[in-house]
Amino acid sequence: MTEARIGSDRKALLRLLRLLTRGPAAMTPRGDGVQAEIETADGTVQLVRLAVATDAAARGLLRREGGRVALTEEGRAHLRRAAASADESYLAQHADLVAATVEVGDTRQRVRLNRAESPLGSLSRLKGRDGAPFLPEEAIAAGERLAADFTRGQLQPRVTASWEPRLSSRGKGERGGMAELTDSAVAARLAVNRATEAMGPELAGVALDVCCFMKGLETVERERQWPARSAKLLLRAALMALARHYAPPAPRRRPATQHWGAEDYRPEIHHQF
Repeated sequence: MTEARIGSDRKALLRLLRLLTRGPAAMTPRGDGVQAEIETADGTVQLVRLAVATDAAARGLLRREGGRVALTEEGRAHLRRAAASADESYLAQHADLVAATVEVGDTRQRVRLNRAESPLGSLSRLKGRDGAPFLPEEAIAAGERLAADFTRGQLQPRVTASWEPRLSSRGKGERGGMAELTDSAVAARLAVNRATEAMGPELAGVALDVCCFMKGLETVERERQWPARSAKLLLRAALMALARHYAPPAPRRRPATQHWGAEDYRPEIHHQF
């Protein structure tokens, strides 16, 4: 069998299995003995090669009972694997995947990030005059974390460009607001509040615009009437401050007080009466 025929049969099999996700269907062989007509309960009709249907039944992907066929659990699993494989193939061609470490609860996990979809994706490729990345890795990670908390806190549909970190605007006794949020969403909103406070009002706005509202730097400068290329510098300052908030540097230890003296040295104690 040629590769073209194998590929054609594979596509025909997937079309058949997808059709059967609508429910059991009637299968009527045609007079030529090569094809069969599949008709679902909603009247959808599809032609399929009998060999494809027979092979699918032999592999346990569908079940044949008299003149009817139905999808099996193995058939559903086959569709899920095919969809996952297609997603991986698409990502390999179009995505810009990088490995990263994220915090999930109290644990750290390795994940893949698609920089093509990240609000900081294009900025992560910028270089400084010395050739080093303009935004250090910890700054990128801080921006991604802010965006994740912002999304998990369900903030984006309810805010504007003049967003202020308030947890609720509803009066006492009214439905909605914080009362309808999950514990995870509430925690995420609190995390965003703390992050904006750590950056300060002068810097928090540009970080929210770029990381959470996914605005370009030129858009930020135009809306805020800033000079050209100023948003880039302020964003870097904001994300570096945010990175220090998420991972505070260890406090410096003061050197222990030492005294040089003989082995039998004893400090003098002065009593005041």
